[in-house]
Amino acid sequence: MSRALKPIRLLSALAAATMVAAACGTSDAETSATQDSADLPTVVVTTNILGDVVENLVGDAANVVTIMPVGADPHDFSPSAQQVAQMTDADALIVNGADFEEGLLDVIGSAEGDGVLVFEAMSAVEAIEFGEGGSHDEHGHDDEHSDEEEHSDEEEHDDEHSDEDGHDEHGHSGDDPHFFTDPVRMATAAEGITEFLIDNVEGIDAEAVQASSDAYVAELNSLDGEVTEILSAVPDENRVLVTNHEVFGYFADRYDFEVVGTVIPGGSTSEGADAGALAELAEVVEAEGIGAVFADTSSSDELAQTLALEVGEIAVVALYSESIGDPGSDGASYLDMVRTNAQRIADALAG
Repeated sequence: MSRALKPIRLLSALAAATMVAAACGTSDAETSATQDSADLPTVVVTTNILGDVVENLVGDAANVVTIMPVGADPHDFSPSAQQVAQMTDADALIVNGADFEEGLLDVIGSAEGDGVLVFEAMSAVEAIEFGEGGSHDEHGHDDEHSDEEEHSDEEEHDDEHSDEDGHDEHGHSGDDPHFFTDPVRMATAAEGITEFLIDNVEGIDAEAVQASSDAYVAELNSLDGEVTEILSAVPDENRVLVTNHEVFGYFADRYDFEVVGTVIPGGSTSEGADAGALAELAEVVEAEGIGAVFADTSSSDELAQTLALEVGEIAVVALYSESIGDPGSDGASYLDMVRTNAQRIADALAG
């Protein structure tokens, strides 16, 4: 009886020893990985669009922390205490710039004042001012609908519709911060971010970052050609956009579109619209024969839906304007969101 038990006991002991050894091996590997991660510099990024880009630029050469979650509206996002600490403790902080992150401006300024290295992506690109992507007032579409003098005299709408005055009031200083709707400008910004990180962040693997960056910038430039091909289905006369707010000026500048109106007459979703402005925009949409109004996935489309009801026979199409999409969605990365936006615009306006 005891002889029969011995092999069983021996096998049990061996199995237990194997499990302990395996557990110890896993623990050692996890500990090593944690230590390796702890040794890397930490790059904190404000928006999830730039967060995705920076992750592709640095690869495994840095820990990347993105402050804004998917679906966040950068214009009204407020950070938690933990996120404030992450920004102020970062080895480097990458921000959009041009006052885009309205709720983070004080934290960004405080972090920079405490010695955190801050890079504004906008500083690397050629900026345009609000409205340079086109507006119905600026380009004189259907003068009978523009009513410039009437609104100037009666309701002082010039402050609301003036790109410079309206946006200075909200901290935009005339520069449109939405450069990321143009993948070529994003490629330029990516090169600027790469140079900044390599030159300034201690302990970063410059060679690895440069290799990752070169590969990703090539993808961005290739994406531009893909978007151009997708949009070739849209005839010249249909290359007009009505958007929720002024977010696609750089897109319009790059791909020969014109923004003829916005539901919210400004570059921030925190700005408001009034009934008079919405009624005027409805007249423009009807006069132009526009078949779609483009809303934001990261903010309410209530006003866009109101415009659609006012006009009738017009689709409301959601675009990834200021946030990437959920994992697994067709906008889950920056490359995906730009590609998907182009396809949705083409499908809506191809005629």
